[in-house]
Amino acid sequence: MNLFATKTRSMTEEAKPHGGAALRVTDRAHILIVHDNDADTERLKAVFRKAGSTWESVRSIAQGCESARSGRFQVVFSAPVLGDGSWKRLIEVANQNHLPFQVILLARTFDLGQWADALQLGAFDVLDVLWDLPEAGEAAKRASAMTYLKRSRPHPDAVRLT
Repeated sequence: MNLFATKTRSMTEEAKPHGGAALRVTDRAHILIVHDNDADTERLKAVFRKAGSTWESVRSIAQGCESARSGRFQVVFSAPVLGDGSWKRLIEVANQNHLPFQVILLARTFDLGQWADALQLGAFDVLDVLWDLPEAGEAAKRASAMTYLKRSRPHPDAVRLT
């Protein structure tokens, strides 16, 4: 077990960030799936069902961005490109609206350079759809823990009076 996983397991069930509002830390992320391949989506749903996570799914980037704006999701799993755009729009939604959700890409063909670029542009991880889907539940837990950490930081536009 890595250090990050150990740290997230040792967090308390409730914590108060700087703003004072209670946040719930849980192993069960609320997940958004943005994908137009029904077979891949069904395989993901089975993994999340087994992990005890809840999910919603949409078939386009535009629907994904609209759903993500709601603030209900800790983790978004997305195909890199769908007919109406790229996963990068999800990162833009997160940044523009100060939403702490994490984006995990589901790729069929992704070389090392593309993977590195995706991480640099804000993706939390890239999973190979053909081999890594059984690990999606664990990836969601790690991403959800990171979402918790992002939410517990002060708002980026907050003025510090010290």
